[in-house]
Amino acid sequence: MGKARQPWQLEQWPAAMRWYLRWLELARKTGEDHRSLAERVRDAVESAGARRGLAIPTRRAYGSWAARFAASVSTPEEVMDEDRMSDWLGRLVSESKIAFSTQKQALNALVFFLKDVCGRDEVRLNVRMRKRTPRIPIVPHKKEVLELIGKLEGIYKTAAQLQYGAGLRMNELVSLRVRNLDLERGTITIKSGKHDRDRVTVIPESLREALLAQIDHARMLWEADRKEGRQGVALPNALARKWPRAGEKWEWFWLFPARGESKDPESGIIRRHHLHPKVYGRALKRAVESAELDRGITSHGLRHAFATHLLESGCDLRTIQDLLGHADVKTTEIYTHVAKGANGCGVTSPLDRMEPG
Repeated sequence: MGKARQPWQLEQWPAAMRWYLRWLELARKTGEDHRSLAERVRDAVESAGARRGLAIPTRRAYGSWAARFAASVSTPEEVMDEDRMSDWLGRLVSESKIAFSTQKQALNALVFFLKDVCGRDEVRLNVRMRKRTPRIPIVPHKKEVLELIGKLEGIYKTAAQLQYGAGLRMNELVSLRVRNLDLERGTITIKSGKHDRDRVTVIPESLREALLAQIDHARMLWEADRKEGRQGVALPNALARKWPRAGEKWEWFWLFPARGESKDPESGIIRRHHLHPKVYGRALKRAVESAELDRGITSHGLRHAFATHLLESGCDLRTIQDLLGHADVKTTEIYTHVAKGANGCGVTSPLDRMEPG
């Protein structure tokens, strides 16, 4: 239940809303910008990010961080002051408990604002990031993966099997296109993955028939869309301008298409999108609860399991690094702390070596 309001508050709210609406109307007539400084900064960053071709989540994250900083100052001059930015970032690092990667994202957002919105050539923000101790991931055992997958059906089951079997990130999984799969070679090509890297990973041979069935389902939806004259699927980066009709081609269609159409947040066009990450995530959560798994297994846990189980089976770290798309092998080494057997820790407890008696 919400907090109870006093009678005087209820009486003043209508008057306040009328005043605000009149002010908006006056601002519209006089051509003044009614947005706050934080809103203007956020919109400017997101607009610049769109021109630069940044992914929507990145644009929104940068805009949010820039707006948070802008809300801490009073004037447009202060919002471009590098010393104030450095002080604000310093407080963010020292007073909050956010992860190192989040600290870097806030720093990158303000640098992007100064360079791409304000036109600065050189930016010097004097702040020292605080690294946190790496956390060991929760990795499901093979039995838990089987129990989880056993509770899924249809598109969600095939998606979970592929995510575990190929070690995909969630966004990489749901945004796969038909052209990314090479069933003959048994490979998946991930285009413009994290840090804008391309990589190749494996298609499980045991999933071949299920993937063929999923491709047939996607083909049926694609043919229906073409018959109805619907818009083609969204294309990455500037390809929509280079090949305006390519989104209607079969090879660009989604492997896991959504059931219906929705509004494209980028262009405003009504078209068919891929399976939404939140929809897939909720399906996994229901499966975890149905399987009564004690540990909170998430979508990313399936990717962790892919790497850990490969390591336990004797695969070398360098190969696993390539399959996962890690820029640094140190990121991959975290799985040595959770792997079992000689290819993991490589340690046998002294208790297991003791003679009974």
